[in-house]
Amino acid sequence: MTTSTAPAAVVEARVRVRYAETDQMGVVYYANYFVWFEVGRVEYFRAHGFSYSLMERHDDCHLPVVEAKCRYKSPARYDDALVIRTRLTRRRGPILHFAYEIVREADAELLATGETVHVLVDAKFQARELPDRYLGLPIAEA
Repeated sequence: MTTSTAPAAVVEARVRVRYAETDQMGVVYYANYFVWFEVGRVEYFRAHGFSYSLMERHDDCHLPVVEAKCRYKSPARYDDALVIRTRLTRRRGPILHFAYEIVREADAELLATGETVHVLVDAKFQARELPDRYLGLPIAEA
């Protein structure tokens, strides 16, 4: 998996569909898109100079998913190279909204779009504000 190097409002990550991620018809099982959304979020933070794991360990910031949606447009299949486009679309207090697009790299076909909503909490699951150092994360249109 690789990512774009320029920290921008939209961050791209790449994955290749593994055989284990497909059903017997060779189509990606629907739940894998949510796993790829997580890949996109982790890469979004990394592209902006932050490690998600260090965010948890050093800043006591955890981002559980409280809502997730995915709209499937066209099937991904075994061995497809996919691009996951991730952007932060809204931040209000401890609530962060991310949006995603998953595109097949070979033909640029849009395969799925999605959103996740997260509430920033500490290790005791108490809502907390985002530390100042993360306030500069770019917010893009949904």
